[in-house]
Amino acid sequence: MSGSIVTRNNVRVSGHGKQPIVFAHGFGGDQAMWRYVAPAFEATHKVVLFDYVGAGGSDLRAYDATRYGTLQGYASDVLEVIEALELTNVILVGHSVSATVAMLASLRRPSRFSRLVLVGPSPCYLNDPPHYRGGVEPADLTALLDTMETNYTGWAGALAPVFVGNPDAPEHVAEIAASFCATDPAIARRFAEAMFLSDHRHDVPHVSVPSLIMQCAQDAIAPEAVGQWLARHLPHSTYQALEATGHCPHLTHPEETVRVIRAYLEAAVGTASTAALV
Repeated sequence: MSGSIVTRNNVRVSGHGKQPIVFAHGFGGDQAMWRYVAPAFEATHKVVLFDYVGAGGSDLRAYDATRYGTLQGYASDVLEVIEALELTNVILVGHSVSATVAMLASLRRPSRFSRLVLVGPSPCYLNDPPHYRGGVEPADLTALLDTMETNYTGWAGALAPVFVGNPDAPEHVAEIAASFCATDPAIARRFAEAMFLSDHRHDVPHVSVPSLIMQCAQDAIAPEAVGQWLARHLPHSTYQALEATGHCPHLTHPEETVRVIRAYLEAAVGTASTAALV
């Protein structure tokens, strides 16, 4: 069974350390999105990359629309990969929607995780006035989903620059658009619905695993108000505002992304060592 999961999710393991660090990609991407960040941790950690079923080099025959109709299905992918590799003390790094997936996975198996690193997180993308601004109006989401249905290529081309949020990085805009287009449109729409229509704000206060919130500047997908909301409601969390702009700092600002993650993990080790001496 473990071998089939490794194949199903196109799992790749590298690195020379003992503690595992697992990187989970966001909507419309695959594990290649971490290529500028993950290698920086190979000297100190066991680095695990994978593709969600329906993305990248995963086994599309394993895709089930019911399972992946909610983010819990993607959390199951994460947990099954971790269990197949018999990983413990896991650092789970999740980008965008995978930040919420990381929280859901930790709620189901908290003992498996030591830290969560949430890159551009949002537990709810829709505006819910007057107390919550997720950044997306319901009418705009309806239009987005309709465009996915009628003009998928046009939708990919329009959303990619919004995701990247860096007009000076056209190569990354092109990459994201191509990644969107490489995904089966039916699978992409199902994932988009699971992502944009979900509301996991009620789960946030129950997360017990210490977490880093990495908030980008000028992020149209997960605006600053969302990161600050998480900082107020997510227990044991550390909030870090980035200089990076847009929604994909691991592509556009990998040096800062690596530096912030590494500093957080090193501080966590120092805190644990101090606690052990008390």
